[in-house]
Amino acid sequence: MVLGRHFQRATRNSLGLCLLFSTVALSNQTEQENTPVQVVFDQKWLFKIDPEQIGTNEKWFSPDSDRTGWDSVRVPGSWEVYAGMERYDGHGWFAKQFHLNSVDTRLSIHFGGVDDDAIIWVNGIEVGTHDGYSEPFAVDVSKAVHSGENLLIVRVVDHGGGGGIYSSVTLVDSDLVPNLLKGAFHDKKARESADWVRDAVIYEVYVRSFSKDGTFRALEQRIPELKELGVTVLWLMPIHPVGLVGRKGSLGSPYAVRDYHDVNPEFGTMDDFRSLVNAIHAQGMKLIIDLVINHTAWDNQLITEHPDWYTKDSAGNIIPPNSDWSDVADLDYSNQGLREWMSDMMEFWVRDVHIDGYRCDVAELVPTDFWEDIRKRLEGIKPVMMLSEGSLPEHHVSAFDLTYSWNIYDALGPLLSGAKPASFLDMILQSESLRFPQGSQRLRFNTNHDKNAWDAPAVTKFGLDGLKLATVLVNTIPGIPLIYAGEEVGNDKRLDLFEKVEVDWSKPRTIGALSHTLFSLRRDGTALTRGTMTRLETQADSDLYAFLRSSDKESIIVVLNFSREKRECNLRFPEALAGKAVRLVDVFNEKVQTIPAGTPTASFGMIEGLGFRVFRIQ
Repeated sequence: MVLGRHFQRATRNSLGLCLLFSTVALSNQTEQENTPVQVVFDQKWLFKIDPEQIGTNEKWFSPDSDRTGWDSVRVPGSWEVYAGMERYDGHGWFAKQFHLNSVDTRLSIHFGGVDDDAIIWVNGIEVGTHDGYSEPFAVDVSKAVHSGENLLIVRVVDHGGGGGIYSSVTLVDSDLVPNLLKGAFHDKKARESADWVRDAVIYEVYVRSFSKDGTFRALEQRIPELKELGVTVLWLMPIHPVGLVGRKGSLGSPYAVRDYHDVNPEFGTMDDFRSLVNAIHAQGMKLIIDLVINHTAWDNQLITEHPDWYTKDSAGNIIPPNSDWSDVADLDYSNQGLREWMSDMMEFWVRDVHIDGYRCDVAELVPTDFWEDIRKRLEGIKPVMMLSEGSLPEHHVSAFDLTYSWNIYDALGPLLSGAKPASFLDMILQSESLRFPQGSQRLRFNTNHDKNAWDAPAVTKFGLDGLKLATVLVNTIPGIPLIYAGEEVGNDKRLDLFEKVEVDWSKPRTIGALSHTLFSLRRDGTALTRGTMTRLETQADSDLYAFLRSSDKESIIVVLNFSREKRECNLRFPEALAGKAVRLVDVFNEKVQTIPAGTPTASFGMIEGLGFRVFRIQ
C-alpha cells in the first residue's frame, strides 16, 4: 500500500461516478442553446498532463495559450481510465469552451466533485480554488463571463489514486447554489448515538509502534495514563494475524488480515487481549477495533474455503481491490453467504470478547445495506460505536455514528500556510451542514495512521505552533476529536505500516498538556458535546476565526489566529451576550476578563501568530 488508503478509496469512488455520469449526454449544440441559468459542461473537454508543473508559469489558463496538442477526453471521469494514465499522480489541466447568448444575472459554476485540489479560471481570470477531494463546491464567475464564447480552465492536482473531474460541472444562477450544495440526506436525521459515543475522545493505537515490546500487555500497563489524559475510547488498529503471502515490508500490513477470529501473535495471545479489554473497561473506558472486511490477505482461509466470495477478473482469477493493494484480495458482497459469515464474526467479538464497536476500514467500498443490517444485529447485543472510514452522508442515517472529516484535515495545510483565509472554514462547515443528515457526528483529527505514514507526521507538516492551533480547532468545533498515539509528544516519525517504528515517548508532552485541558473542557461541560456553534465577527476575519459554542448549561468562546503575525482581536458579541455583563475565564491560565453590559465589541488584546484563546463564560 504505497499510497494512503484515503486516496485509494477516492479512486474506487471516482470510477463509479465516472460510470454513473457517462450516461449523461448533452451535445455541444444543446449546451449552446441552453439558457445561461443552467449549462451542463459534461462530455468532451480538452486535457493535458503537467508532470513538470509548468502550466501555471506558462499561463495555460490564458485564452491565447496554444492547446492544439491537448487530448480530447470525457468529463466526468477519473483520469486513471484515460489511455496510459493508470498510475499518473500530479497536475492535469482541463479546458472547455462554452457559449452564452447573454449575461444578465449572477452566475456560478458548480462542481459535483474534483479529486483532489483545483484552481478554476474563466477567460483567463482566476475565479476560485478547491482543496481536498469529494466535496461539492461552487465558484462565482459573474465578473469573468461575457456574452459569446467563453473559456473554462480547471487545473487539478491529484495526490494519489485516480484524479480528475469525476462529477458533473454546471453553470447556474448563483441563487441556485445553496440548493445544489444541499445533499439528498440534508433533511434526514442522523441516528441517535449513545451518550458515551457523543461524549467520546478517541485515541488511536498502533500496537506495533506504541511500545518497545509492541504488545497488548505493554499497552495495558499504560491505560491509567490514557485515562488521565482524558481518553474515553481506544481504537486499536487491526489486531489480527497478518498475511504471509505477498506481504509488504518485513512485517506486513495489519490491513492484510489472515484470520478474523484470532489475534496477531506479534501482539500477544487472545488471553492477553481479553485482559486488555477488561483493563480498559475497569477504567470506565471503551474499546473499538479496526475491522477490515472489504478484502483479506491472500492466505486467509476464506480464499480456499469460499473462493466464490471474491471478486474475479474476466479470466476467473481473484483480484486485489486495485493495483497498488497487491497484498490483499477483494471480497464480493453480492454473496449472501459472505455477508452472513462476516456478520457472525462481528457478533463474536462484541458478544464473546466484549469489545465496544468497530472502526470500519474503507467503509465506502462495502455496501451500505450490509452496514445497516449488521448494526441492528450488534445493537441487539449492546450499544456500540461504529466509525466509518468514509464520508458518505448516507452512513449516518442508520449504520454509523461517525464518519471521517477529511474536509477539515484537508483545509489545515492551506489555512496554516496562509494560502486560504480563516473564513475558508465557514465554507467547509456550511457545505458539511448542507450535505449531511441533521445531527451527524464527524471525526475531527490533525493526523491518523494514514496521514502520518503517507503524508507527514502532524508536527512536521504543520510545525509545533501550527499543530497546537489545529489541536484547539479540532477539539472545539462540532464533532468528536481523535488523537493518534504519539501525537501528545509531537511524534515526528513516520510510523511505517509494514515495519516496526517506535514512538519516542521521551519528548516533551506539549500537545498532551494542551489536549488534556481541551479534553477536560469537553468532559466537564456540554457546550462542546451538545452545544450549537455561532460564528463571531472580528475586525480581521481573514486571519482570525472566532466562534461561540453554547448549550443550555454553558458557553465557550474560541478565537484562533491563523496568521503568523500578531493580530489585535476586537470581537463583536452577539446580542444575547452584549446585553449583559460577561465574565470570561481563560481555560489555559485561569485569567479573568469582565466585559461590561452593553459592550457590542470587546477587545481581547493582541493574539500571537498561530495563537489562540479559549474562554469559559461565567
